[in-house]
Formats: sequence, C-alpha cells, structure tokens
Amino acid sequence: MKAIMLMFDSLNRHYLPCYGNPWVQAPNFQRLAQRTVVFDNAYVGSMPCMPARRELHTGRLNFLHRSWGPLEPFDDSLPEILRQNGIHCHLASDHGHYWEYGGATYHQRYSTWANVRGQEGDRWKAHVGETTAMNEALQPQDRVNRQYLTSEELQPQTLTVDEGLAFLEKNHGQDNWFLHIETFDPHEPFYTMEHYKALYPDDYTGPDFDWPPYRPVDESEEQVQRARNNYAALVTMCDRNLGRVLDALDRYQLWDDTLFIVNTDHGFMLGEHDWWAKCVMPFYGEVAHTPLFIWDPQVGRAGVHVRSLAQTIDLPATVLSWFGLPCPPDMEGQPLQPVLRDDTPVREAGLFGIFGGQVNVTDGRYVYMRAPATVANTPLNDYTLMPTHMRSRFAVEELRDMTLHPPLPFTKGVPVLQIPTRRPTVMRSVAPLMNTVLYDLQNDPGQEHPLDDPVQEARMIGLLLKLMQANDAPPEQYQRLGLPQPE
Repeated sequence: MKAIMLMFDSLNRHYLPCYGNPWVQAPNFQRLAQRTVVFDNAYVGSMPCMPARRELHTGRLNFLHRSWGPLEPFDDSLPEILRQNGIHCHLASDHGHYWEYGGATYHQRYSTWANVRGQEGDRWKAHVGETTAMNEALQPQDRVNRQYLTSEELQPQTLTVDEGLAFLEKNHGQDNWFLHIETFDPHEPFYTMEHYKALYPDDYTGPDFDWPPYRPVDESEEQVQRARNNYAALVTMCDRNLGRVLDALDRYQLWDDTLFIVNTDHGFMLGEHDWWAKCVMPFYGEVAHTPLFIWDPQVGRAGVHVRSLAQTIDLPATVLSWFGLPCPPDMEGQPLQPVLRDDTPVREAGLFGIFGGQVNVTDGRYVYMRAPATVANTPLNDYTLMPTHMRSRFAVEELRDMTLHPPLPFTKGVPVLQIPTRRPTVMRSVAPLMNTVLYDLQNDPGQEHPLDDPVQEARMIGLLLKLMQANDAPPEQYQRLGLPQPE
C-alpha cells in the first residue's frame, strides 16, 4: 500500500478552473479533476497553518483549546502511527513554520524528511546590516532571500517537488510508504518568475505588490488587481509542479495502487469582502471553503464532483483506512471512502475557526459565524504542555498565572497547563469588528447578504453546541460566545 499527499498552502479554490475560474491558467488542476474525486464542500477546521497541520496528524480540532503551537506529547500523529505499523513516511517541504518554536515537533514524526529553505522571511541567508533576527521583520529577510532564488530551478517550490520526485524515483517499486509533499506556495509573498507574471498583464504602474497585509483593503483597484495577478501567476507555477507529480504517477503507474490526495490548509482573501489575507477577518468561503481532490484505487471513481461535507480532520482517518489501520479513539475525523464511493455523507456538520475568534459551523448549505459576546472577548485560556507561539516561547509574564488543570478527555490522563490568554493577537484585536451572522450559501454563495431566519439560526446553534461538546470545548468557550453550556 502506498499514499501521496500533495499539499499547497493558502490555495483559494476560486482561482482554480475546475472550481469555475475562467481566467487563471491551471491546466494540470483540470487534469487532476479528471483523475480524482473533486470535493465541492471541503472546509477547514483549526486555523491557520500549524493548527491545520496538527489536525492532519491528530484528526481532531484544536482551536478551542489553544493557539498556534507544536504537537503535544499526548497528541496522536498520523505519520507516527504509520511508522509504528511498518510504513515509511517521508516529508518534503519548504514550509518554514515546521522549523520554528510553534512547529518544532511535527517533522520528527516522519521516518525521514527534507527541508528546503528560502520561503517568506526564512532566516536563511545572512547579509549583515540588511537582515535582522527580529521575528516581525520578515520583509527585509525576504528581500535578501530572493537574491538567491533567481531562476525557477532554484525556487523553493521547485526544489520541494524535486525532493518528492526523487523519493518516487527511488521508491516507487517498494511497498508500504506515505509521501507528503508540501509547498508553502501560493502563500504570500507571491514571488515567482517573470514568465508566469507575463501571463497576467495589467495597467498598474506603481511598485510591485505581491505581499498583501493582514488588514482591510485600502489600496486602489489597480493595486488590488496586481496582487490578484501575482497570486494567479504563483498558482500557475503551482500548477506546473502539480503536473510534474501527475507525470510521475503516470510514469510509474502509481494510479493502480496509490492513494493520492491534493489539498490545502486554508484559502486566502484577495480583496473579497474588502479584506486581505486570513486570520483577522471573519472566515468567509475564500478562506474556509477549500479545494480537495482524492483518488482511491480501491474505489476507482474519478472525474466526478461530490457534495458531502468534508474537513481537514477527515484526511488522517482516510489515510489510515486506506492502509487498513484503525483510527485512535481520540480521532474525531471520519474516513472519506463512503463519500468517494457514492457521495454518502460522513458528517452532519463541521466546526471551524481560530483560537479567540469567531466559532463557525456549516452543514454545507448554511454557515453560522458566532462572534464573542463582548468586546473584551473573555474568558480565554490556552491548555498546553508546550507553551510556545509561532516564533517564540510564551513570555514569563504569560506564565505567571498558569495553573495545573486536570486531564482533558483527549490528553490520555495527563494534566495540562491552563494559561490565561493575555498576549494581544491580531485575532483578538479585531474581535470588536466581528458580528454573529448566518449565510445561506445556496442563495448567497458570495456571503454578501446575512440571513435573518430565527428558525435556521436556532438549528445552526444546535449544531454548534453539539460539535463543541463533541470536541470537549472548555466551559469558558461557551461563556465567551454567550452560549449555554450543555449539562
């Protein structure tokens, strides 16, 4: 048995022709759609990057209990489970967050891994006086890094796929392996080669704009279009490398015996709803509603779209099912093979959000976004044994009021630290801007007209409470959201 997961970061489904985009050049995504089952209702769970990857290991939501952080000692891990059952797991990635404080326990769960350097503000090349070790100063470091990424062959995305293809060349004839190829693109900054950018000309004459900020849009229409064009150019480069992987599956006849998943962690806002990026705004479909493609040779179904709801937490269960392995008791995700076979639903609804932000629920047609009940957005606690943020440890001031909390249902009998959340974050700073809203995606796919429907709202609140309870939400989350705590 063999499996490949090809993962892109921040891939907006609205920029893919197989999801209806008429202008982005991505023929290999079209080719992929003909060889796989295409999911029309795939959603994120825990946001953003590393919380989503924690779900890819554990198969359960984590945003109700802590912010961005490492895998915990009590966490189940998909590649670790596979390794324990004699399956070699290899990670090829240029995603720099794996090698920061908040991601440092992920790659060790694989049998082997390849680390490609140079994306975003990766502290890679040293130019004294031009770069700084400050965590927030990503742009100066990125300007230095780009001086070493002068051809497509040297781009981290290209080198990451090279690593994956080298694994396939060496091991395609072997059995019992899982290959995870993961590229940071098309995450910002949207840096790519000029021949891709030339495919998307525009009339903008100002400084190039390939790194949108995390805030509302105040740029001109021409500048917004330049950012969209730069993103499209990077998607086209992703499409080229997807084609290289598809060619390898053809060349080595891996379609006969290999599970193949193409996915992303979340989407990206490119001026829709007057917002840039992710995390700081409500999670509209451009961020939360994601592309997903799966080929399962045992099912043998391809070139079709399915409507049943799926989430990131379902992917590890799907891989375990493919290898004939049981899911651990703490895994909330469900194998997607029934959806692949005949669009049989595996879940009634899906919960998604970010620590300290809105808590959202969808049943595939309606999306309900529940905002904090007060501007203070309290109470809120981190539950962890690994007190780190994205690029730093928790500060001493954050830890002074921590207490030892009794084991949570999924911590395997281990007490955890309960740490009052004091550190200001972008998510918390915009909480006053958030509203509780309900959308009907069937009649309002762009989420432009909030729905006033008390009956549907009550039903969605019921689903929200049911899923929060199933995911062992701590009591203060109900209080923060102004919801009754189930008995």
